[in-house]
Amino acid sequence: MARKYSKSAGKDVERAVHKEKRGKLKSGKGGKGGTVKSRKQAIAIGLSEARAKGKKVPKKSKKTKKSKKKSSKRKKKSS
Repeated sequence: MARKYSKSAGKDVERAVHKEKRGKLKSGKGGKGGTVKSRKQAIAIGLSEARAKGKKVPKKSKKTKKSKKKSSKRKKKSS
C-alpha cells in the first residue's frame, strides 16, 4: 500500500511540533500571529508548509469548519 504522506513531509511536521514545544512556532502569514499553543495547530502548520514545498501530502479536506447543528424547534405551549 502506498504511503499517504512522504517521509520528508513527516520531517516538516516533526520540525513544526518541535518548534511549538519550544515556544518558537508562530501562526499567521510571515509568523506575525501569536505563538501556537496547541499540538494540532502545530501539525496543521507543518502539513501546510510541506504542501507549499510540493511534497506528497493529501489535499485539505472539504469539510467546513462550522459544525452543522440541527436547528431545534421550540415547542409552543398551548394553554
